[in-house]
Amino acid sequence: MKLIRTLALAGALLIALSTVAQNNPKREFRGVWIPTVGDRYYAKHTTEQNKAYLLNMLDSLQMAGCNAIIFHCRPQADAFYQSELEPWSFWLSGTGGVPPTPVWDPMQMMIEESHKRGMELHAWINPYRVGYDHQLAPDALIKQHPEWFLKYGEQNYFDPAYPESREHICRVVADIVTRYDVDAIHMDDYFYPYPIEGKEFPDTASYDLYGIGWDRANWRRANVDSLIVGMHRTIKATKPWVRLGISPFGIWRNKASDPDGSDTNGLQCYDALYADCIKWTAEGWVDYMVPQLYWQLEHPKASDAVLMDWWNEHTYGRHMYYGLAIKNTMDYADTDDPTCPTQLDHKLRIMRGLDNVQGVTWWPCYSLMANYKGVTDSLMNGRQSTLALPPTYPWLDDVAPAEVKNLKVKKVNKVKSLIWEAPKTDDPLQQAARFVVYRFAKGERIDLNNSKAIVAITSDTQLPLPQYAPKGKQFVFVITALDHCNNESPHGTQTKVKL
Repeated sequence: MKLIRTLALAGALLIALSTVAQNNPKREFRGVWIPTVGDRYYAKHTTEQNKAYLLNMLDSLQMAGCNAIIFHCRPQADAFYQSELEPWSFWLSGTGGVPPTPVWDPMQMMIEESHKRGMELHAWINPYRVGYDHQLAPDALIKQHPEWFLKYGEQNYFDPAYPESREHICRVVADIVTRYDVDAIHMDDYFYPYPIEGKEFPDTASYDLYGIGWDRANWRRANVDSLIVGMHRTIKATKPWVRLGISPFGIWRNKASDPDGSDTNGLQCYDALYADCIKWTAEGWVDYMVPQLYWQLEHPKASDAVLMDWWNEHTYGRHMYYGLAIKNTMDYADTDDPTCPTQLDHKLRIMRGLDNVQGVTWWPCYSLMANYKGVTDSLMNGRQSTLALPPTYPWLDDVAPAEVKNLKVKKVNKVKSLIWEAPKTDDPLQQAARFVVYRFAKGERIDLNNSKAIVAITSDTQLPLPQYAPKGKQFVFVITALDHCNNESPHGTQTKVKL
């Protein structure tokens, strides 16, 4: 059944690829967020149903052309994976600290299945947010060390001022990176919490202890800076190829507050959330930024067109991927062509025209799954209709891996398949993480820059051929290796195939 499912998906992908009417880039980040907080599906279904739920997501998102899964593995200081540091998530079983029955590890499955589909897996954590009182496990850290935590509104939070809070979060990050083959640690916009009108964040005790001589706002920003630095050092000391990505609120500062700010008039993450996010890229503490540009192009207070240009000018040599809300993108007509009912193509056209932007991340996965107002069809048949490799990270590693070996055609489970061997190396930075499969017709020039020639990206060392090499036709297949930083072997290994 697994082989039949693989062949069917491969055939569907080729149908989608055959409809391409434009040249899409070979390299582009195409991420999608899979949130778990607030998703009540898991607690109401069995382990097998939950596995099927996530596998169906991955198949659908692969069909939509996505190449990076941002999976919410730590929504509220709890875990969608097996952890000795934090309890099982309330959102997985319905009771904080209670494992699913039978026990399984959602993140491990998501890593394995994402990689099989040629997609990266970014482990998404909320740094400071803790569950509401009724969601807490009996052994939750907040019950062991209540002095590290605060309540703001009805929600519990780590107090960012305490070194113990930062050290615990860094231990969680180290644990994930050590035990799991994740491609990145991803953190979203919940730093100091979004302000509640009429309520001050109650950190007077920690300010009196640690903030003497500091302006309170600068002190709070320094606390968040310390966490980012700590996470960066933790990751690079553990697995230097694992990236750290941040997804901040879409406005750093307004021009009215700072001459270097954007021409906007909205909440400022620098002032409201105490997140000086452009400092983090300027200092080299993060590897990519995904600002949440969740407005329409012509929004009077926060125009996506204005913000796209502003963020493009504030990358400081790190990667920039724009976070786009699908509903907002599909609900407004194109400002260039009012007869076009959505802003999808316009936003992606702007993004691809900017020098310092390498991709997009879609919010949320459910809108792609539901094909909201045709968004998935539009991507499959347009700007995500060809497969794309994620960008490289040359400041982490710029050395290409060696070529694959012993490429041949052989029957696997009675199906004619390509099989090959990964290049051998003792250097973890040069190990092959995934493989790219190119297909060229007989007599066609071999061009590894041609995105239309990519028919598969996979972590496997074999590929069933029937859907990729129709019977009676001759093709040349070329296999290249990708390392953990997406460097690609330069020439590939090729073989001729005729079924």
